[in-house]
Amino acid sequence: MVLQVLNTTRGSVLAARCGEARSFLARGRGLMGRPALAAGEGLLIEPCSSVHSFFMRFPIDVVFADRQHRVVGLTEAMAPNRPYAGAWGARYVVELPAGTIAATGTRLGDVLRIEAIEA
Repeated sequence: MVLQVLNTTRGSVLAARCGEARSFLARGRGLMGRPALAAGEGLLIEPCSSVHSFFMRFPIDVVFADRQHRVVGLTEAMAPNRPYAGAWGARYVVELPAGTIAATGTRLGDVLRIEAIEA
């Protein structure tokens, strides 16, 4: 399934085409081995409250959200091979191309909406 991730507080689109990682294996693999994330792409990982960037080739922005879809943590331009980024109370994360958080004005407390779209 392909998702769209919207920041309803700011009226912006975080990811126009977002994949999902919900199984144990998919969550563990994440973006490892991918050459890049294109503008507008993302990966939603659920359940998840922390991430690493080992074996990744590019920096990412990470948005952490709770069960009510409120942003509870933000990590901008997380470099490859970093051991940890996390947020207390997070239920899921959205991994995005570096620069997305700044470009969309996303802030702590913003509310996200996840919508399924046609592939």
